[in-house]
Amino acid sequence: MELDLESLSAVRVLGRGATGTVFLVYERCSVQPNPSVFALKVVEKKDNSAKPDAERRARWELSVLSRLTAYPHPFLPSLLGSADTQDLLAWAMPYYPSGNLHSLRHSLSPDRIFSTAAIRFYLSELLSALAHLHSLGIVYRDLKPENILLRSNGHIVLTDFDLSCHLNPRTVPTLPFPPPSSPAILPHCRHRRHYRNLTRILFHTTTPAPAEQVKRAKSARVSPVSRHRSSFSGGVLVERSHSFVGTEEYVSPEVLRGDGHEFAVDWWALGILAYEMAYGRTPFRGRNRKETFRNVLTRQPEFFGKHQSELKDLIARLLTKDPTRRLGYAGGAMEIKEHPFFRGVRWDILEEVGRPPFLATAEEIEEEEGRSPPAEVFNVREYFKKMTQQKVASIRSPASLSLTEF
Repeated sequence: MELDLESLSAVRVLGRGATGTVFLVYERCSVQPNPSVFALKVVEKKDNSAKPDAERRARWELSVLSRLTAYPHPFLPSLLGSADTQDLLAWAMPYYPSGNLHSLRHSLSPDRIFSTAAIRFYLSELLSALAHLHSLGIVYRDLKPENILLRSNGHIVLTDFDLSCHLNPRTVPTLPFPPPSSPAILPHCRHRRHYRNLTRILFHTTTPAPAEQVKRAKSARVSPVSRHRSSFSGGVLVERSHSFVGTEEYVSPEVLRGDGHEFAVDWWALGILAYEMAYGRTPFRGRNRKETFRNVLTRQPEFFGKHQSELKDLIARLLTKDPTRRLGYAGGAMEIKEHPFFRGVRWDILEEVGRPPFLATAEEIEEEEGRSPPAEVFNVREYFKKMTQQKVASIRSPASLSLTEF
């Protein structure tokens, strides 16, 4: 559906990311007494000087959402509409007011950890979503709590696909196979600085950072540009990406080593997420980025507390540093589903029989359904004009002018 940006009223800014700004909006021209609200992600095309990859990554994410709309899944978002104007690229998705898994975990007191049953619930739905993405040839590559939204019925939705990429599935070379059908836009195919020397750099002595300077990894994304190569592994033809991409506490060893990576990076990140939900922190976090990367390459996860042994075994096998020995490498999602930790899970009717551990409040449900009228609204295009004017004003302020400009 083609969106008319002029007919949309923005209620507020939901967030600002590496590629664009997300607004909560509704249609002014709707004939319904309570028009439904939705999330609108907008990318400025003219901002390419500051974010040269923003528009390319945005178009890739839009193409992924289009594929997910054609091949829907209950735990993945759908595309409601899009607009492509001279200065803006925008698309609409359903709005989920219940926050994300990161904010939910931090609302849990006092230790910010989930029960074993809650961990099984969320991992099962994530595993189902990732399996669907992999079946479409999409490696997600940015799994973290902030990207796992919560619907009002308590189930999850995995969002943000700008760091994902398309890879051909592993194929036995002795069998004939046709060239795979690719998405309209293949992301991340330009050459940039190679990271093969990163391992050597990581082991240099670093000055310890004070504890108060340690920041949450949500803002520490790394370069999304990649190169794709094919090679043989165990007699099987494998296409790998050689990009250095992800969020630092979730980045896999093969990404750090520059060996090339494929679908197994998502299973590593699933192990990191499971550990964080169980113990309240990620397993390899250091005092700074270099120490975190060094821990990822050299340390084993530490287990403590009273979580059941099946969960600990699952995490340990997902966090195997050699991707070819990692759980899920050989058999994909089906191999992980057969782990004892998921015994009894009804994968075929997961959404129908799953009992969410947390549900939305009445206020959140009303907001999602548009029953909470906004106090003030604004125009999306005017928002970006005002932001541009503020940038120009700050640049042209007297404090920033040279003597020759007076």
